[in-house]
Amino acid sequence: MGWNNWSGSVAAPVGVTRPESEDELAGLIRKAAKVRATGAGHSFMPLCASDELILGLDALPGRITIAADRRTARIPAGWSIKRLTAALWDEGLALANQGDVNPQSLAGAMATGTHGTGAELGSLSTMARGFRLVGADGEARWCDAITNPDLYEAQRLSLGMFGIATEIEVGVVPAFHLSERIEKRRWDEIRESYDDLAARHRHIEFWFFPHTDHVILKTLDPCDPCDPPPTTTDMEEAAFRRVLGIAARVPFLTPWLQRGMMKANMNGHRRGPAHTIFPSDRTIRFEEMEYEMPRAAGIDALAEVVGWIRRKRLPVTFPFEYRTVAADDIWMSPMNGGPVAAISMHQYAPMPWQVLFTDAEAIFRAHGGRPHWAKRHRLTRSDVDALYPMAERYRSVRRAADPGGKFLNPHLEALFS
Repeated sequence: MGWNNWSGSVAAPVGVTRPESEDELAGLIRKAAKVRATGAGHSFMPLCASDELILGLDALPGRITIAADRRTARIPAGWSIKRLTAALWDEGLALANQGDVNPQSLAGAMATGTHGTGAELGSLSTMARGFRLVGADGEARWCDAITNPDLYEAQRLSLGMFGIATEIEVGVVPAFHLSERIEKRRWDEIRESYDDLAARHRHIEFWFFPHTDHVILKTLDPCDPCDPPPTTTDMEEAAFRRVLGIAARVPFLTPWLQRGMMKANMNGHRRGPAHTIFPSDRTIRFEEMEYEMPRAAGIDALAEVVGWIRRKRLPVTFPFEYRTVAADDIWMSPMNGGPVAAISMHQYAPMPWQVLFTDAEAIFRAHGGRPHWAKRHRLTRSDVDALYPMAERYRSVRRAADPGGKFLNPHLEALFS
């Protein structure tokens, strides 16, 4: 049995090996010539692919250890975000932010700069305070801002190239509840008022079907304590799944199908513990590209790419997702140049996406965008150097941590060897 990612577009000939102790993990790493780790497989790039050894960490033993000041917790790196947020909640704690799905491993989400939305909130990588890493030699090392600081800085967004994380110290906050509101708004209105809305809400995003004139606006704000919500998703997928099935068979109907779908009532409201409101069920397989744009360029970039799709009547079946993320100082983070607007472009997995994404990527790059490392992109080594001033220092730390390139695969070798 081989391995494949969640969308089915990346595959490897070997299955996932799940060690049950750190000693077993270390022994596997020592013996292997090449090693990659995987979590839920939510990367659309071949980050986890390997011809020799792919490790899953979810069978490793571990528990949450909370610091005396309750501002940090040490968490098994292979735990899913769903598992760790439920465990934190039992201790009266939470992550300050999450994305809209939660099967990913904590290590994988941090290694790729995965994020939620919120003008004042950074990616999950910004929550890391330290890492226990099993290196290419099988030895475990700790790194944080004081101990092995260069390794720590690189590991904050590592793409899995500096070792296998078994434990991560994470910044946490007191548990809180959220109120979610979803409503249909006109695109022209949101285009003019988005910055004001982003300043008024802790979390805000919208979805925009490119052949329509409306968006689906979603806001999350703190609320009084309440019971968990009656549903585990912000919107049901049944009707959308039927629309996608028709569009896959008759692509030229996509504009008409989207306009018909957006005539429905989209309004909704849920409340509950934060870790039950952040994520939603996303079971329809898609392919995804995401670009982080300078915040000031985001709306114009989205308008341009949507205009291009409309002019050519392209069968882009999924909506664009538009979010905001705060700036950070992480060496290889797309957010290290300032706050960003994150624009996600999706396509239904059974439908062609390669040419669409290539052409749209040129628009995003022209507006100063940098891609999410786990989503589809076509960066070259020279692109990495041009976009990231710390790229060569990052490579230098990688060479010191793994001089034989054990944690590289062909995709990563081309960019970072």
